[in-house]
Amino acid sequence: MNQTTYAGKKRSGKKRIKVSEKRQITIPVDFYKALRLEDEVDCQLQGDAIVIRPVQEHSGEFDEQILAELINKGYSGKELLNKFKETRRRIKPAIKSLINEAELATEGKADYLTYEDIFETADNNE
Repeated sequence: MNQTTYAGKKRSGKKRIKVSEKRQITIPVDFYKALRLEDEVDCQLQGDAIVIRPVQEHSGEFDEQILAELINKGYSGKELLNKFKETRRRIKPAIKSLINEAELATEGKADYLTYEDIFETADNNE
């Protein structure tokens, strides 16, 4: 069961890992490389198991919108591909920034708009 392969082939393996006093673990290097992990992982509790998976950065959620916008701007070929990659890389930092701004607003440390400010309600029009 200690088989670990790369490049999309079957990966399996089992290792015992020590948990530190701070509840931290170290992922074995062969597991780390096989899964192509980066600076974050998704961790999920399933029954009596913890499942750790690579974060899917480019899940395709915005891909169609990005491509449509770039095509409308006249990009094609290699230039389209390069602009697409560049735009997609900026999504995660932009989302993190939005989350940070929202957290500051909830703490009263930043300005914010209410629902009524954004979508004028009947009360605001009177």
